[in-house]
Amino acid sequence: MAAITEKQVLDALSSIIDPDFGKNIVELGFVKDISIDGGYVAFTIELTTPACPVKEEFRQRANEIVGAISGVSEVQVNITSQVQESKNTTGKNIPGIKNIIAVASGKGGVGKSTTAVNLAVALAQTGARTGLLDADIYGPSIPRMMGLAGRQPRMKDKTILPLGNFGVTTMSIGFMVPEEQAVVWRGPMVAGALTQLLNDVAWGHLDYLVIDMPPGTGDAQLTLSQTVPVTGAVIVTTPQDIALADARKGIAMFSKVNIPVLGVVENMSVFVCPHCGEASHIFAKGGAAHLAEENNSKVLVEIPLDIKIRENSDAGTPIVAAHPDSPQAEAYRKLAGEVARSISIINARKVDIPVVMQMQ
Repeated sequence: MAAITEKQVLDALSSIIDPDFGKNIVELGFVKDISIDGGYVAFTIELTTPACPVKEEFRQRANEIVGAISGVSEVQVNITSQVQESKNTTGKNIPGIKNIIAVASGKGGVGKSTTAVNLAVALAQTGARTGLLDADIYGPSIPRMMGLAGRQPRMKDKTILPLGNFGVTTMSIGFMVPEEQAVVWRGPMVAGALTQLLNDVAWGHLDYLVIDMPPGTGDAQLTLSQTVPVTGAVIVTTPQDIALADARKGIAMFSKVNIPVLGVVENMSVFVCPHCGEASHIFAKGGAAHLAEENNSKVLVEIPLDIKIRENSDAGTPIVAAHPDSPQAEAYRKLAGEVARSISIINARKVDIPVVMQMQ
C-alpha cells in the first residue's frame, strides 16, 4: 500500500470552505503541523478566534474527509486559534490588547451592561483572553454584576492591577468609589478618568477588551474613539420605538468617528411565560431587524426578557456562568461567536484577505 502523503491530506482539506473568507482553509493558511505515521494522520487547524462559531463543524468535516483517504486508520484534528490584532490606526494602541469592543446604547435601561458582562464571560469561556472595562463613570454596575463588589484593586509601580472573575480581567471606577457615593464630575474629569482606566491598568495580553460604555453619545464615547483604536461597536436596544430612536443616534455617532458597528443586539426581545409557554412581545416585535436593515448592519442575537438573567446579574453571577446549559446562556454564546466572527472579518479586510460578509 502506498504511503499517505501530505499532498493528499492538503488536497482533501482544501474542500473545506470558510464561510466568511470565501476561500478554503488550505489557501487561508489555517492548516498547520501535518504529521503522518503509517495510517495515523494528525494536523492543526488554526482559526482566527477561539470563539469561531463553525470550529466544531470544521473539526467534524476534517475528520471525515481525511479519514476517507485510502490507508488512513486514525485522524487527530487539533483546533487552535490566533486572534489577529486590530489594524485600526486611530488613537494609541494599548500594549498587549489586540481588539477593543465597545458595547453601547443610545439610552439607559436597555440591558447594555448585562450584555457586556455576559459577552465578556462567554468570550472567556471559549478560551479567549478577555478583559472588561466599565466606562460608565456615573453609574458603574460592573463590580456588582461580576461578583466583585466591595473589592479594591492594588497598585504596583504606579500601575493599577485589575481584578478578575469568571476568567475575565475587570476594571471599573466602581472599585475606587463607594457604591452609595455619587460621582459628580464635569466632562473633562470623566474623560481623564476613562483615559487612566484604559492606559494605567495592567491589562496584560488580551484578545478582546470589552468596554461597557455609558448610555448616550457624549464625552466618554468621543474620548474612547479618539484615544484608542476601537475595532468595532455593538449596539444594544430593545424593540420599542423610543429605544430604537436613540440606538440610531448611537450608530450614527460611531459612523462619524469611523468605528464599525458589528451589529445590533435586541434585548428583552420576547417574554415566554414560564407557566403557559405563551410568547409575548412586550416591547414590540422586529424593531432591531428594521434598525439593522436601515443601517446596512445585522442583528447579532435576540435576547429574551427572562427573570433568571436579571436575578443572576444582581447576584453577581452572569447567567453564562451560573446556568451555562440554559437557552439564555446559549443566546449570549451565540453573541460571542458573532462578535468574534465580525472582528475576524474586519481584521482580515485590513490585510486584504478576501471575505464574504453574510448578513442575517
